[in-house]
Amino acid sequence: MPEVIGVRQAQARRTRSAVLAAASAVFVDQGVQAPIRDIAERAGVGVGTIYRNFPTRADLVTAVYRHQIDMCTALAPRLLEESASPFTALTRWADAFVEFLVTKHGLGAALGSGDPGLENLHALMLETLVPACATLLDACAAAGELDPDITAYTLMRAIGNLCITGPDYEQGDAKRMVATLLAGCRRDA
Repeated sequence: MPEVIGVRQAQARRTRSAVLAAASAVFVDQGVQAPIRDIAERAGVGVGTIYRNFPTRADLVTAVYRHQIDMCTALAPRLLEESASPFTALTRWADAFVEFLVTKHGLGAALGSGDPGLENLHALMLETLVPACATLLDACAAAGELDPDITAYTLMRAIGNLCITGPDYEQGDAKRMVATLLAGCRRDA
């Protein structure tokens, strides 16, 4: 009997992963208000399967972004280990953060929607991404590469503001502006 339960749990995890991957891709293409049936079709499941795993749209949006926030958070210490300098690690992390912000159509609208089910998403970003960025900033300051007065929250808000894209301002523009911002924060080593 336990073997059957293990197989079911593994299938449930695979289904949940497929739904999250599909939702992530559909959110990039259509935004967080995309029809659930489009997500179900892309995941190869029925609409009922999505609602069984994620009873509300807010539950689905939160799960998708929680996974991506966790990935961005985990990237900071890895980059510090792999990079030639803390500033290089910060730059690479900022590129990943820009990618996260710019490609997640509707995230800003979702966060500002007033939907009580999404309030925890903003808190999650503050609780996990800000400390990850602070780790990088502390390393940069300790190495004399960055002004120690720059705070993670302020830097991330500045990056976020530079990532508001539109018809005449796209992802490449945002990346260039964030690179300019970081260069302006840098101390001559």
